[in-house]
Formats: sequence, C-alpha cells, structure tokens
Amino acid sequence: MATAEKSKQPGVKRWVFWPAAVIVTVFVGFALLAPNAAEALFGAIQSNIVNTFNWYYVLIAAFFVAFCLFLGFSRFGDIRLGKDDEEPEFSLMSWFSLLFAAGMGIGLVFYGVSEPLSHFATPRPGVEGTPPELAQLALTQTYLHWGVHAWSIYVVVGLALAYAIHRRNRPISIRWALEPLLGKKVRGAWGNAVDVIALVGTLFGVATSLGLGVLQIGAGLDAAGFGKPTELLQVVIILVISCFVLFSVLSGVEKGMKWLSNTNLVLAGLLVIYLLVTGPTTFLLREFVQSIGGYIQNFVSLSFNVNAFTGDAGESWQASWTSFYWGWWISWAPFVGIFIARVSRGRTVRQFVTGVILVPTLIGVLWFSVLGGTAIAMELANPGTLVGANGAVNLEGALFTMLAQIPGGQVITYGVILLIGLFFITSADSGALVMGMLATGGQIHPARWIRIFFTAITALLAIALLLTGGLKALQTAAIIIALPFSVVMLMICWSTVLAFSRERRAYVLARRAQLVDNIGDFYGLDPEEAADDVATSGPTFWTWPLRKRAQGRPGDPLPPEQVLITTAESLPDPEPSTAAIDILVEVEQLAQAGESLEDAAIDAQDLPVGGIDEFGVHDPKHRDTAQYDTQTPPDGGEQPGEGGPREPQP
Repeated sequence: MATAEKSKQPGVKRWVFWPAAVIVTVFVGFALLAPNAAEALFGAIQSNIVNTFNWYYVLIAAFFVAFCLFLGFSRFGDIRLGKDDEEPEFSLMSWFSLLFAAGMGIGLVFYGVSEPLSHFATPRPGVEGTPPELAQLALTQTYLHWGVHAWSIYVVVGLALAYAIHRRNRPISIRWALEPLLGKKVRGAWGNAVDVIALVGTLFGVATSLGLGVLQIGAGLDAAGFGKPTELLQVVIILVISCFVLFSVLSGVEKGMKWLSNTNLVLAGLLVIYLLVTGPTTFLLREFVQSIGGYIQNFVSLSFNVNAFTGDAGESWQASWTSFYWGWWISWAPFVGIFIARVSRGRTVRQFVTGVILVPTLIGVLWFSVLGGTAIAMELANPGTLVGANGAVNLEGALFTMLAQIPGGQVITYGVILLIGLFFITSADSGALVMGMLATGGQIHPARWIRIFFTAITALLAIALLLTGGLKALQTAAIIIALPFSVVMLMICWSTVLAFSRERRAYVLARRAQLVDNIGDFYGLDPEEAADDVATSGPTFWTWPLRKRAQGRPGDPLPPEQVLITTAESLPDPEPSTAAIDILVEVEQLAQAGESLEDAAIDAQDLPVGGIDEFGVHDPKHRDTAQYDTQTPPDGGEQPGEGGPREPQP
C-alpha cells in the first residue's frame, strides 16, 4: 500500500531538476567564493551581450508585440482555451483583478519614482528639450518598458501554455507549449532542455526581483532613521524574509499567503490614492491623459530604438534600461505565463490577448503617472529636491526622498517598507511553487522539500548577486539568462501558429462532417461514414457517400452541388464537438511526428484505451497505467488540465 501511494506522488524530473540545480549552485558558489572575479566576469559578459545582441533584444520584443496582435485579431481569435461550450472559470471582474495582481510586484515599487525621474534628469543619449518636454518623454520611455512590450512577452508563453493546459489537457510545464512543433520529442531530451532553461530563467528572474526589494528595504530603513544599509544588513533582510516564506511552506498556511497577497494590492492602491489626493491632483490627471497620447504617438519609434548613433553612452544607457527590461521580462515569462494561463480557462484567444495586454498596461501607466508624475512635479517646482547636482538619482531611495516631502511622509514610509516586504514574501513563495511545478513536470502541488529547496536556492542566488555588484549584477543576470530562453520563445511562437492552424483545419473538417449529417437528415438519407483517411479534405470527399446513396435511389436524384450548398446554408449552423476537433488535431500531430496517417487516425481515436505516461498525458503506445495519478495532488484536487486551483496566487 505504501508503494502504491508513493507511486502516486513522484518526485522531481531528474533531467530537469539536477541540471538546473547544478547550474545555479555553481553560479552561487563562484559568486560567493570569488566575488571580485565574478563581478568582473559578469560585467564583461554583459558588455559583450549588449554590444552584440542589443539589436536582437529590441527586435524580438517588437516581434512579440506584433505576433500577439496578429493572434488576437486573426481567424485564430475565436479559439477557446477550453471546451467550445465552456464558460470562463472566473467572471470578467475577477479575471481582471487577477491580472491586476499579476501586474503588481516589487519592480513597480522600486522603479515607480526612480525610473521616470532618472529619464527626466538624465535623458536617453541624443534626447534634448525643455524641462516640460523632457518630463513628457521620461514618462513615455517608462511606459515603453512597463507596458505593451512586457505583457506581450508574457502572452507568448501564457497563451501557448493555456492552450496546452485547458484545450489539450496537458500538465503545467513549458515543454507542452512546444508539443505542436516537437511532437513526442517534448517527452524526452528536447522537453527536458526546455524546462531546464525555463527553470533557471525563473530562478534568476525571481532572484533579481528579490534583490531589488532588499535594496529598497535598506533605503527605506535609512530614510526611517535606522542608518545606512550594509551588505550584512542586506543578507540579514534576505534571510529573515526567507524564513517567513519557509514557515508558510512548512505550515501550509495557504490562506495566509492569499491574505498577504490581497493586502499587497490594498496597500498599493491606498498609496496611489493618497498621492493623488495629497499631491498636485489636477496636474497628475492631466499628465496621465497627455502621457498616454505621447506613449501611443512614439510607440513605434521607441520600440525599434537601439541607440545606434550615440556611441558608448548609448550602449551603457541601453544596457541599464531597455536591454535589461527585455531580458528581465523574458526571464520572468515562465513564471507570469504559468499564472495567467491558469486563471484564463474558458477565455478565447482574442479575450486573452486583449485582456492580458491592456489591463496590466493601464495599471502600470496609472502607477507611474501618479508616483513618477508626483516626483517630476516636485523637481519642476523646486529643482534639486530629488535630483543631485550632477543629475544623479538614487534609484533605491528616490521613493522615500519623495515621500519625505509630502504630508504624513514618515508614516507612509513605514507603510511602503511593509508593502515591499509583503511583495518579497509573496513573490518568493509563488516563485518556489512555480519552480516546483517546472521541476516535477507539472505537479500543481509539488512536495514541500522541493519548494523549500527552491526558496533556499533563490535566497542564496539573490545574496550572491548583491555581493557581486548589487544592481548592476542583478541587471546582468537578467540579460544573460534571457538569451537562451528567447530562442525557446521564438519556437513557442512557431508552435502556437502550428497548433492554432491545426485547430482551425480540424474545426472545418469536423464542421463539414456535421454538415453532411445535417443534409442527410434534411433529405431523409443515411450517409455512410467517411473513409478511413479522416484527415482528407475537400467537398468531393465529404459529399461522396451522400452522392452515391442519392444516385442509387430511383426518383431521388442528388441536387446539383450549388443547390446542395444553398440548402445547407439554410440549415441550422452545425457546431462540431470539442472531442471531434481534438481527435482531428491529434491525428495531424501524430502524423506530423512520423506515424502513417492510418495509424495516426487509429491512435487518435484510441487514446482512452492507451496509457498514461510519466507526465500524466494520454499516450496510445503506452500501456503501463501504474502512473495514472502523477498529476493528482495529494489532497485529491483537480487535474491541471481540468481547471487547476480555483484561487491561484501570483
């Protein structure tokens, strides 16, 4: 009995977990044992990547935006991420609130004031203008980094994964986003490699965010009068907050984590409202509207700007801002993609694309227009209040310097420190959960020891990055890790188009078969089943059995094809079942993997009598059903392909 129970809760996928663990452990060990050498090496790598691939990061980010718009407004937009007759799992307002939660994080707090202020004080090389003009351009540049591009990157991964999870009933693992392209190879070395890259990228992405949080908590403590933060204090902050995360993992206080996550959103909302009410309200509202127009007006030119004509200064600026952001978003794509995929069951592709891009983007624009706008208004009114004599901006402490200038600033400072700490805890906890899913092949409730391991290794990675260069090391890590995963994302784009194309073809074929049945009922005929070659298309193939029967009955000739089509159009619109479409998609996918069309057709329709492979996925060639429950959570919850958790957290 114990053996059977153990088989239902498998551990990690060893060819995913151990390679990722070794890579990160070696990195952490090198950084901690030789911090100076590590700092020099990371700086050289960053310089080479930015100099060589700067154009590539900018180009693929723009491509992802165009790709998402194409999917959302093409014929694929009506494909539902679930069964065709399935209602969305969450109401529209609940779904928007979940996307709002996904759009909030440590980064928005860290850069809410410092980025617009930095672009205002030290504009991008080659940009000149009066202070009001520079203020407008500063906000526009900030929106570029946090708006449509960031969320388009997340959509690429999230949409492909949502289709795999909810439409194809696959586990929650990045490899399945590539199944339409790689076929059965996703079950082997190719799939393992993809999950390793995604897992390492998520580790570095989460560690980067935690590092930013620690830097800002230290600046907040300094503003509150506790003295300048030291490296030792930063390490202590990471360890203390990690202990809170470990406590939640060990005690299973999931409701407590949900409460903390909701508290984050409430505190962030209160901060925006307070600044809007106590600050220059009219200016902020006018600036909000005008800056949106500036963002739209300059969207295309900024999307392709690589500072090609501004020399070393342009390269340095690009590495610190745009290239860093595109790398950071790409490294975060598996984490955020999994979250938005899980909460989007029942949505159409068009709803997914528009909702995921627009809602968080508008939240980000509002956030920066209030926090950044307040800071810029202060600097315009009293130059030197927030910016140093040489145009320098303290990225970690700019928010607290601004808060000191408003009524009740000391109290708000403590509230913001609490806000950052809560974001740290929830981000680390959610990150450990997602990394556990990736390491186990998609288990929605990975074992506690796995989550404990990833909590600890993420904390060590954040410490290592801070000790080997602080903010610059965090930026370097994001840029480096994004390079390999960007290739995976390009493959995901190709795979998604293949999947949706097969889906549309399967829909047409299934609809045509349903149409023949309707015509047969209309004429009182009994059409024969279609030929064995279920993937054959064309009107002649589908109407041939009906034509044969009709011509063999005296006095009941088959009407001309045009009459047949006209008659069919007057019948109720046939809607094929999702199951019929799934079989046809499976046929094409199996045939693409190398099976004969006849075997593929048999296998696709024979899936229920096949077996469940080690991923919990139907495999017609797999006859060992001992591992059927590999995706069943220990509490008897739902399969990942059947809705997943009802109250996911970012």
